[in-house]
Amino acid sequence: MQNQRTVVDGVRLVVRALVYAVLGGAALIAIATVVSVLGPSLALDLYTPPVAAWWTVFTAIAVQGVPFLLLGTVVSAAIGAFVPERVFTRLLPRNPALAVPVAGAAGVVLPGCECASVPVAGSLMRRGVAPAAALAFLLSAPAINPVVLVATSIAFPGEPRMVLARLVASLATAVVMGWLWARFGKDEWLRMPASRGGGGRGDASGPRAFLTGLQHDFLHAGGFLVLGAAAAATFNIAVPRSVLDLFTGSAGAAVPLLAVLAVVLCVCSEADAFVAASLSAFPLTARLAFMVVGPMVDLKLIALQAGTFGRSFAVRFSSATWLVAVTSSVLVGWWLL
Repeated sequence: MQNQRTVVDGVRLVVRALVYAVLGGAALIAIATVVSVLGPSLALDLYTPPVAAWWTVFTAIAVQGVPFLLLGTVVSAAIGAFVPERVFTRLLPRNPALAVPVAGAAGVVLPGCECASVPVAGSLMRRGVAPAAALAFLLSAPAINPVVLVATSIAFPGEPRMVLARLVASLATAVVMGWLWARFGKDEWLRMPASRGGGGRGDASGPRAFLTGLQHDFLHAGGFLVLGAAAAATFNIAVPRSVLDLFTGSAGAAVPLLAVLAVVLCVCSEADAFVAASLSAFPLTARLAFMVVGPMVDLKLIALQAGTFGRSFAVRFSSATWLVAVTSSVLVGWWLL
């Protein structure tokens, strides 16, 4: 009887989570669609064409990004709730130098959003995974998972090399950072996460953990998607063309600008390709840097890393990751784009 009750409760939680996901995604799409219809009309009625243009860019980014954001958070929550961490420890080689590329490549088949990657990495470390491998997975999972790559292909139609460039540059960054930590990282820089005894989200499992993770990730990432879309629309409309011409003329100036912008905007990786595509005045290599840096280094990730692994780690690791990601983007962009 107790087992039957547990199964029924689990089914109820899964059904409730799916209903929340569908209704939440439909509500966001409906709101964005209504805003896209009424926003430009209202702006034109007020004789402010720039505001109408702002609404158009904002809603285009939001409407395109919401379905991928929803899919990504559902998959991420399912991975965190139903895939035991011991799977990673069994699959990864014991040698850190070999474990790093394997963990980095695992991001292709085990997707997760940036918000979930930090607690998952901490949970892996608590279960004996080498920090270098856990950090490589932390960087790769939100950057090269299937949802992100499909979203990139849709955001850049007719540019299949952009998808390949993002995959290669992001994976290279994750692997290089893992190797760098294995070679130069010091124990005193990394505060190992303490065991939470099953009470933290990173250690929870089952349908209830799936529901909790889905609610947290979707609402949290959705808020950053809205902020990122608004910031990108404002950037496109408010920044004078004469200022953009100073940066768009050469990749040497455009790449660091968009790499810094990625840190500030904090756009979810499932939707950042649509923001990058909207920055059409910039070279493809600069927009590649935006998509490579964003899922690995932004303000919310720095804060999450500082809270989980310590401030000393966050400062060093984020700074080095930014440099490696920019370098990787420039080299891959020169090679493929």
